[in-house]
Amino acid sequence: MDALHLPIARVEVFGVAVPLVGPGFRNAYITKTTQKSALVRLTAADGTIGLGNIDPSPGYSVETIEQSLTAIRERLAPLVQGRDAGNPHRLVQAMDDALPGYLDAKAAIEMACVDLLSRRLGIPVHQYLGGAMVDSVRFNAWVGIVPPEEAAAEARKWFDLGFRSAKIKVGGGIRADRERIKAVREAVGPDMALRADANAGYSVDDAIELGKLLEPFHMQLLEQPVADHDLAGMAKVRQAIGIPVMADESITDYRSLIDVIRADCADIVKLKVMKQGGFLKCRRMLETAAAAGMKVVIGHGFGLGVNTVAEIMLACTSDNVLEGLECVGPLKTSDDIVTSKLDITSGQAPLPEGPGLGVTLDDEKVKRYQFNA
Repeated sequence: MDALHLPIARVEVFGVAVPLVGPGFRNAYITKTTQKSALVRLTAADGTIGLGNIDPSPGYSVETIEQSLTAIRERLAPLVQGRDAGNPHRLVQAMDDALPGYLDAKAAIEMACVDLLSRRLGIPVHQYLGGAMVDSVRFNAWVGIVPPEEAAAEARKWFDLGFRSAKIKVGGGIRADRERIKAVREAVGPDMALRADANAGYSVDDAIELGKLLEPFHMQLLEQPVADHDLAGMAKVRQAIGIPVMADESITDYRSLIDVIRADCADIVKLKVMKQGGFLKCRRMLETAAAAGMKVVIGHGFGLGVNTVAEIMLACTSDNVLEGLECVGPLKTSDDIVTSKLDITSGQAPLPEGPGLGVTLDDEKVKRYQFNA
């Protein structure tokens, strides 16, 4: 049988700003009230479409949304026009040869390419990636940097809804962090896995002290306790505390993952389809982490519908991924740009159905939330 040939006839690029629920979300970097994202729609010569979506967050992402959109529009879209979506490897290689870096921007194109090819084959993306290991996925709740009583009430609300893991933001004072997490543990009991996320905010000494303070609360992990470049410091933290350490901001491209493995500074790594440059690169990094004996957490917290489903599709293909995906954007956005917003309010969801990513772009909402960058 001849290889499937799918020349890309059209590349559409949109910038959208979707409002977040409530007063917005505060992390160690900013407080934001909208999620600015990039959308890509590829159309093959035979009419098959593919969707890609990236959702950069200031402080986390190397690229700003404006930089991503400019790179896609001016460099990547013209480059992939006419190329074969039936061969994602060559398409990715062409992007890498033409433009160093810009993993987020490239991920939007690659995601759309994989979606297009999977739709044309009539299979879900998880089957294209090797097949699903589970039939449904669980999601991870979150608690911000708030007073202990508020943190406890928030965590209990998530637990009662059905969530069985939660991330608690820490920063601004290790004693206050301890009181917040102590209150959460008392509120939810022993049956909820708790993750603490420092967003690279502490010195090595403070991170070690924090870890020791949190040991009695049976934490699942302590995420990025020190600066992203300080792998030696993170190794010291890992050796000194009785809580698994997860690298997040320290992980970007494949080389950064190898550096973390060689530094022996983490038990777990955080991966995201967007941040790692697309499905294929992220899947290889996942397998490399597994081979190194490291578990993996998947998910970007502010993804719109396309990116969220993309991370579900990737995560379900490996039993090395910890239960409790962090792709919980549908809980934070007041609307979406797909026709059917994913419902994860119970803390779990079946795998999306249909070929490709199984989602359809809502053109009216894309137009409503579109912004010029």
